[in-house]
Amino acid sequence: MAPVTIAIDGPAGAGKSTVAKRVAERLNLMYVDTGAMYRAVAYLCAKEGTNVHSEKDVEALLEQHCVSFEQGEDRTLQVVIDGVDVTSRLREPEVSALVSTVAAHPRIRQLLTEWQRAFAERHSVVMDGRDIGTVVLPHATVKVFLTAAPEERARRRQEEYRRMGYHVSLEDMVKSVIERDRKDSERSIAPLRMADDAVRIDSTDKSIETVVDEIVQLVENAHVR
Repeated sequence: MAPVTIAIDGPAGAGKSTVAKRVAERLNLMYVDTGAMYRAVAYLCAKEGTNVHSEKDVEALLEQHCVSFEQGEDRTLQVVIDGVDVTSRLREPEVSALVSTVAAHPRIRQLLTEWQRAFAERHSVVMDGRDIGTVVLPHATVKVFLTAAPEERARRRQEEYRRMGYHVSLEDMVKSVIERDRKDSERSIAPLRMADDAVRIDSTDKSIETVVDEIVQLVENAHVR
């Protein structure tokens, strides 16, 4: 029996990671947070002071370090660099500011896409990102494009930063979210867009559980067909 693959794409702050993890728990599938992989590269660039605009420099940096991804007991992806678990550092503002630039490099995307596809070939997965349904898993069992109003996404991201001890004004957060959308949508390699056969879900006024219920229902319907 072929693995079940659920692709959840969408812009920053739409709630992809939280929803994908809950869906994985409900369906007893493996959750693969592809954003954490790109954040790992961005974190390493920030830590080493690497020029993120140089694909060659970023690629050389990765060759100098041991970066591995492991599935934690709570179904989240753990990122280990040179033997140190850096998962808790991946959503710091300085890392978030570099992710889109790092993710735009073709060779970096190719490397991580290959790793993501290998996961999906071996396991039934819920995978979230920005190009899962369009590039990484074009034949996914179910594809969802999860979005929300920019102001709501900014509010969620602001709250996430607050829990980490960082203060960012809502106005600045809205600007950051809109700029991230622009970069992700306009990049030449694997831009953020909704797959033709994806189901669009707007989470602006919905609870996490409501969104999870909708996706689980889509999976069940796909199995019935």
